[in-house]
Amino acid sequence: MIEKRFEFTVSEGKVIEKIIDEDAVALNHMILPKGDRLPEHFSNAPVYMIVSKGTVTLQLNEQPAHVYNEGSIINIPYNVKMNVTNEHDPILELFVVKAPGPKSYKK
Repeated sequence: MIEKRFEFTVSEGKVIEKIIDEDAVALNHMILPKGDRLPEHFSNAPVYMIVSKGTVTLQLNEQPAHVYNEGSIINIPYNVKMNVTNEHDPILELFVVKAPGPKSYKK
């Protein structure tokens, strides 16, 4: 078999999972119910946030929060302070692609 298969969780509850963690790319999958959030953190690589369900509220550095609906792809540069929340009724599902992956950046 040439291809490699990866799986992700299908759920209505909170999920935060790492699917791929390679030098070239990292892929995370997150499901956040209303009122849930990620801990404040800095992007550890260039990030492409794909909103597949719901609406994400995203505050970067000190700018006002912005709201992005499903079907959006948001690019966040390396080393930006991030606050990610679901302030809306529909469940939020995100895929986060980091390319190159964080392993490419020295600590």
